[in-house]
Amino acid sequence: MSATTYAHTKTQESHARDYWELLKPRVMTLVVFTAIVGLLLAPGQVNPITAFSAILCIAVGSGAAGAINMWFDRDIDAVMSRTQSRPIPSGRVNPDAALGFGITLALGSVLIMAVTVNIPSAFYLLGAILFYVLVYTIWLKRRTPQNIVIGGAAGAFPPVIGWVAVTGQATWEAWLLFAIIFFWTPPHFWALSLYKSDDYEKAKVPMLPVVSGIQTTKNQIILYTLVLVGVSLLPTYLGFLGWFYGASATLLGGVFIYMSLWVRFTSIHKPAVQMFLYSILYLFVLFLTMVIDQRVFS
Repeated sequence: MSATTYAHTKTQESHARDYWELLKPRVMTLVVFTAIVGLLLAPGQVNPITAFSAILCIAVGSGAAGAINMWFDRDIDAVMSRTQSRPIPSGRVNPDAALGFGITLALGSVLIMAVTVNIPSAFYLLGAILFYVLVYTIWLKRRTPQNIVIGGAAGAFPPVIGWVAVTGQATWEAWLLFAIIFFWTPPHFWALSLYKSDDYEKAKVPMLPVVSGIQTTKNQIILYTLVLVGVSLLPTYLGFLGWFYGASATLLGGVFIYMSLWVRFTSIHKPAVQMFLYSILYLFVLFLTMVIDQRVFS
């Protein structure tokens, strides 16, 4: 291979990797996992091809929303140290190309979901994408410290969409999964914003620590963590899931509460970092125990 051909190949690889970055793959991983859990917990059966199509569409739809978010937020991403290396502010992807990429993927994911799975699941997928882009990214993020609280609904839709892909409707059990992620989102993101508050202040994003201060944010983290733990126990209390999930949720929730108190009563950044990382593990393990409870202990 000539030097010119090699350089061209490396450029193509880098270009593809940059577009992959636009999809926010780390966020997509959590989205896909919770969607799979919703699909597995839903009553009834769906053939493997339909299930694969549903999960693929949810993943692509999530990535599309992420790409459009990066397009809209390219100005503040360029200011914040955490996001300066993203494809658009770093100049690796043209903003118009990113927007076109995101819109194409969004429309494609919804249309394919409607054709290969069912129309209700496509409707919920479209709603999640529009909520993330229009409500959270464009309307709330730069206007109110409640951006994460309200905007968190977008990230809570995946298990509902997975459930609807099987049943064709969102029952109370699906909305219970939604509620768990909804109340998980504020303490998760506020823990991040505590040790990145300077970044948000520099970008003029009204995250809670910037607008209301560190102590208020820590108090809100405790409040939402307590609500989250209470909501997480409802599947067992209401008979949706059994003792194994209930015991797991109690243990995981107890650690989450401990982490929130650790954050509250210390002045260093380390507990906030640890809580942010634990919150990701918490949601993965909590949803995993739902499947184990239903498939092994029911």
